[in-house]
Amino acid sequence: MADATRAQTSAETAAKDSRQRWQDGPLAESLSRFPHRKEAFRTISGIPIGDLYTPDDIADIEFERDIGYPGDYPFTRGVHASMYRGRLWTIRQVAGFGTAEDTNRRYKYLLAHGETGLSTDFDLPTLLGRDSDHPFARAEVGKIGVAIDTLRDAELLWEGISLDQVSTSMTITAPASVLIAMYEAVAHQHGLGGEQVMGTAQNDILKEYTAQNEYIFPPEPAVQLVVDTMEYCARTMPRFNPVSVSGYHIREAGATAAQELAFTLAAGFTYAHKAVERGLDIDFVAPRLSFFFDLHIDFFEEIAKLRAARRMWAHLMREKLGARDPHSWTLRTHCQTAGVSLTAQQIENNIVRTAVEAMAGVLGGTQSMHTNSMDEAYQIPSEKAIKIAVRTQQILAAESGIADVVDPLAGSYYVETLTKRVEEEAWDILKQIEDVGGMIRAVETGFIQQQIADSSYTFQRQVESGERTIVGVNEYMEDEAGELSPDLFFQVDPEAAERQIARLNQVRAERDNRAVTRALSGLRQAALGKTNTMPHIAEAVRAYASIGEICDVFREVFGEYRPPIVY
Repeated sequence: MADATRAQTSAETAAKDSRQRWQDGPLAESLSRFPHRKEAFRTISGIPIGDLYTPDDIADIEFERDIGYPGDYPFTRGVHASMYRGRLWTIRQVAGFGTAEDTNRRYKYLLAHGETGLSTDFDLPTLLGRDSDHPFARAEVGKIGVAIDTLRDAELLWEGISLDQVSTSMTITAPASVLIAMYEAVAHQHGLGGEQVMGTAQNDILKEYTAQNEYIFPPEPAVQLVVDTMEYCARTMPRFNPVSVSGYHIREAGATAAQELAFTLAAGFTYAHKAVERGLDIDFVAPRLSFFFDLHIDFFEEIAKLRAARRMWAHLMREKLGARDPHSWTLRTHCQTAGVSLTAQQIENNIVRTAVEAMAGVLGGTQSMHTNSMDEAYQIPSEKAIKIAVRTQQILAAESGIADVVDPLAGSYYVETLTKRVEEEAWDILKQIEDVGGMIRAVETGFIQQQIADSSYTFQRQVESGERTIVGVNEYMEDEAGELSPDLFFQVDPEAAERQIARLNQVRAERDNRAVTRALSGLRQAALGKTNTMPHIAEAVRAYASIGEICDVFREVFGEYRPPIVY
């Protein structure tokens, strides 16, 4: 043992001497001729980047404990053993604008051009649980997503779509339970059993309070509604993911990579823990929790973040919540390239940004990906731009070779060091959340919102000072008219809102309003008690109650949330 210790000490001394020789010799000589081009090198999140990384930097990383094999605990290298050699990630572009018919046509366009999964954005009234004819809603109907008021809209939205063959993701949170019930009802109309239905609802209400601000109810009852969907879907639609815990919007709001990771995992842990408190077996609900991360422009940091995310989630589920099913330990994630990195200036540059970010997603091991379109800084994507975004993923999959080797960056001195650093920062933030009193309390006090605001402010100052370069924005600028070429211009039909409201009025006139009243009364009683609300929501949906009518029941019982002020 003594001989082994002496040998290790001797090897460490030799390594330090070797590095010092390099620093005093080749590096010093190089810097005398080519000084560093900036004062300090840091990732986009502020993590310092050294001159060089060597075996010394990963000396405390153990292969079996920290890296391991793909498809095996701690899943650092991926959730599947063969990764993309067996099955490519799902190519999933977002669609959603105007009426259900408008979006259905975009669905079919994307599927015809090689998309393998659907994703749906909803308009602001739908996201806030308001009907299209509500006084607050009319100006926003169909503008940033598709308008959905009743089951009739859902029937038209998924008309001709095989819900057992094509996985559909729904980017909706506060009224997600209503859309899940609509999805289930349409599937049954298509003759499908619940066990055949694939799909995902975002349904991550905690990130709404911290980043996206499309909440309705106070955090505590809103989280219980999320747990209702987890329990219900595990029993009735076991292949459906009722929650996609979302770091994407947190990062888009200005968080660092470590903050995105920590806040996302804290939310996921909260939902899982609340399910256990209700009496559910963790292995009953955890396997259907999925995640959604941002792919920002800092290539290696994003790869490190995804690798750290899997390792941390595996630890939280196995060690903290006692899950025993390996499916409960695996963090399965959808990723989207960073909308906040897109620029209105020189929009063709966005194609390159998106390709770099998408490559990070593949090398980081995502299971599903959306690539942003070059014109999204202006508008809902045009057909030309969204086709280029789909082709970007197809080129990465078919031509680049990066999908042919499982986790090819494992063992990289830099990548493993950065993965460890991001993970350590995220664990520190999780400890701070725990000290505050948990994720819900951290939201209610504004703790998380303040962290994001501070990070966003720091980044904006760096851009404005020129410390961080944005090509075409603060460097390499050109005089531009700021207009899109005709082949990229897209506009939602200005008559869409009137058509939507007319259909809503027709549904109200033709439905059995006594059945609607009974269903809403049952829902109110469930919300006042401790009964799972989902069966009652499903009954109301089948009676063609509107999303506004259903959410108004919850508004009456729970009230509406007013957030803390953050500067």
